[in-house]
Amino acid sequence: MSEQKKSSEPSGHVHGPDCKHDHDHGGHAHGHGEPHVHGPGCNHGPALAAVKPAGKFAFKELKLVGPAKAEKHVHGPDCKHDHDHGGHAHGHEEKHVHGPDCNHDHGHDQHEHGPGCDHDHGHGDGHHHHPKPKRIRPPGHRPAEGGGVALQLDLEGALPGETDDAGRFQKLELALEAHRGVTDVHLRRDSGHAEVCIHYKPEVVSASDLITAAQRTGAEVAERYKHQTWFVRGMTSADSATAIEHGLGKLKGVLSASVAYASERLVVEYDSEEVTLKDVEAKAKALGYALEVPTSGHACSHHAHGGGLAPLLEMPLVGVAGVLLVAGWLLERFTKVPALVPTLVWALSMASGGFFAIRGSVKSLLQLRIDIETMMVVAALGAAVLGAWFEGAFLLFLFAAGHALEHRAMDRARRSIESLGALRPDVARVRRGGDVVEVPVGDVQRGERIVVRPGDRVALDGIIREGKSSLEQAAITGESIPVAKKPGDEVFSGTINCEGMLEVEVTRLSSESVLARVVDMVAEAEAQKGPNQRFAQRLERTVAPLVMIGAVVFPVVLVLLGTPVKEAILRAVALLVAASPCALAISTPSAVLSAVAAAARGGVLVKGGIYLELLSKVNAIAFDKTGTLTVGKPKLLTAAPAQGVSREELLGTSAAVEALSAHPLAKAVVDAAAEGGIQAPAGSDLEAIHGKGIRGKVAGAVVDVGSLGLFEGEAVPAEISAEVQKLEEAGQTTMVVRKAGRYLGVLGVADTLRSGARNVIQTLKESGIQSTVMLSGDNARVAKSIAAQVGLDEARAPLMPADKVTAVREMGRKGSVAMVGDGVNDAPALAAAAVGVAMGGAGSDAALETADVVLMSDDLSRLPFALGLAREATRVMQQNLVISLGISAILIIAAVFGLTQISHAVVLHEGSTLLVVANGLRLLTIRPQAMKPAPAPAVGVQPVAG
Repeated sequence: MSEQKKSSEPSGHVHGPDCKHDHDHGGHAHGHGEPHVHGPGCNHGPALAAVKPAGKFAFKELKLVGPAKAEKHVHGPDCKHDHDHGGHAHGHEEKHVHGPDCNHDHGHDQHEHGPGCDHDHGHGDGHHHHPKPKRIRPPGHRPAEGGGVALQLDLEGALPGETDDAGRFQKLELALEAHRGVTDVHLRRDSGHAEVCIHYKPEVVSASDLITAAQRTGAEVAERYKHQTWFVRGMTSADSATAIEHGLGKLKGVLSASVAYASERLVVEYDSEEVTLKDVEAKAKALGYALEVPTSGHACSHHAHGGGLAPLLEMPLVGVAGVLLVAGWLLERFTKVPALVPTLVWALSMASGGFFAIRGSVKSLLQLRIDIETMMVVAALGAAVLGAWFEGAFLLFLFAAGHALEHRAMDRARRSIESLGALRPDVARVRRGGDVVEVPVGDVQRGERIVVRPGDRVALDGIIREGKSSLEQAAITGESIPVAKKPGDEVFSGTINCEGMLEVEVTRLSSESVLARVVDMVAEAEAQKGPNQRFAQRLERTVAPLVMIGAVVFPVVLVLLGTPVKEAILRAVALLVAASPCALAISTPSAVLSAVAAAARGGVLVKGGIYLELLSKVNAIAFDKTGTLTVGKPKLLTAAPAQGVSREELLGTSAAVEALSAHPLAKAVVDAAAEGGIQAPAGSDLEAIHGKGIRGKVAGAVVDVGSLGLFEGEAVPAEISAEVQKLEEAGQTTMVVRKAGRYLGVLGVADTLRSGARNVIQTLKESGIQSTVMLSGDNARVAKSIAAQVGLDEARAPLMPADKVTAVREMGRKGSVAMVGDGVNDAPALAAAAVGVAMGGAGSDAALETADVVLMSDDLSRLPFALGLAREATRVMQQNLVISLGISAILIIAAVFGLTQISHAVVLHEGSTLLVVANGLRLLTIRPQAMKPAPAPAVGVQPVAG
């Protein structure tokens, strides 16, 4: 993490037990109850606006925010607990005070959750979930691209919500470049994510001072320069998007306007001191488009009237244009009417087929722009002026028909996303007093209880308080097999109650539900453009004006070379049609939208086209152990008492101390004692020894439980050491138990491998993944045993969270690496990888926010599906680029040499547009392949395979 400058500037604010401020203690650590001095490193939340220096922004990791709970344990500011180490350090009593470098992961029964809490929260009573901030990657210090010293800061940390180098980023760039010692600032993406790269002179300014300055400047820019997202209604083509961007871009105070045509989304970055949102909406209305603030959980506008991108009149006008086109041809061919009659019929056909294109081209010309619609209208009018009325009408008819079919096709992809949100009921049956009343889901508050009858869909996310049943969760996880649920288990909006009556306490509002957030993220995925998308967009915007210039110059050259004027102009019109980049404009959005929709229906959330492309390039995958390759619910497998000690004494003594902790390993010991009918005595005075174990008292005697590292420097009996080695070689995590200086024995605990984990790893290797590595905080023997059982190439252990980041970066030097974890304790490693993949997103807010790709269920078999879909989507994007550019190139050559007529060029041109759309839509048909589940051996019991 970044260094912070300290200050002795007093504030007079003292933190007490009820203080709930958001501390980013980059340079200070304190417990609750001691005086606090505010300085540049202090980063309180909004509640301290009056005492916090203006413009401070923290580059910090994901914080999980929850309500406070009374407890005796005092955590320091950056408490990040992690128990996945050889032994375990846990416990929540007063004697252990966590400081800024604490990296534990423990249960939360007695833990006060505050804004700085970085834990994976269970879903016990009264714990409500709120949207979490996005993960912030730590600063990096890679060399500048051209040599020299450079500092890289995560773009999301510098400017929340920023995705490109336009608009707000330019303001940040100018402000940072004015800083002493800074030589250049630009956006950098070579690490797989967007970073602010700052080139500087270390002899003039230090990295810590520069980070502080960047934080302050970023906060100032973010405070003044805002961004807003809207639905856009009234777009008739991809050119409409360009018209909106151009028109709004000229409005004073608007920094940038970006339209994602396929998803109908507009994102505007603006100066809040110069322009208001109403000004933007008024300008859009003047351009002929209506803006609508999106509703959470909806991929489509509420006012799309069933047409979405396709206006209601589009298909009828295309039909009329086609009828008139044929009628004019029949009149000219088979009747003796005056030539003016079919000409008038074709003119009407042009007006009908070209209605939206003409309207769009007028808007473009008023903005002094040239786009695809303008090119098509000019080509049609040019043909008509030369007497080729049929060709002109045919051109606009096919152009309109192509756009109409394109709109329908794109709507199919968008509606497939919207259909996810449609699974959520509109009303909930809420228990109020002694009655059950139907209430709109938007009016139900957290803490209220809803009744879910058998066969009903769950209306809101919550926790079962009464009843047992099985729920089909395909809407969230993609898994159609019902899952058994009991009181205390979490349920999700949109899932189906298959059996008994349930009473559920609501923990998330309708707009905050997992289903709503998935729909929002999928719908917004198009805005996260990958290299292929950015290339197509740049090329399309460059080609249109060049083609218009070429269409003017080309006939002049032909006439000078002796070609008749009419023929020269007709060839120029054919060139105009041939070179129009219609297919190019839609080639990548169609593939991206279809791919993310198919992924969502298969239980995988992909947050943007860029992550599809990055995932397709992955050739190495790093896996976390606990909760990823294993189920994450350890069981006591071995209780080996020392000579002269009974099993009951060993388990009873250890359970007495472990009962004071909520750590999974502690729970395994306590559960084993209870199952064996062993009554554990009362324990007290729990103290955690970080990374090694715990210490407490039983009947006044000190009891130590932990790894051998807890007893380092002491004479451990040989039989104890031998038993530890034996159990660890069998893949078990060991805990040595000592009471009042007397060694009672060794406990062996092991997790359970996920069903089919070995098959998944094998499938990944067969698909071309060259390296599979496990990164674990457990001891090396246990890690290697598990790695061997699932067929991984390598196991690295024991690793602290920072060590996992280093390992991921090291792997990244050899190729593109993906990190698969639970999205909480692995957040830094997920951020360091080219693609972060989180497991179990349906039950984890952190996983939804921290990863680039989320497997919504705990089904590891979705990983090969996601990888295969990403590769196929990238191939489709590349195919579409080749198709659109290739056909245009052939038509251009044919038009230049007079080898094609206008009608031929029109058919091939519009045909290529429909072809790339259809090619993209076929991604919607991809489904996860069923994998045969492998037996789930308990680690250390089953023999090592492979």
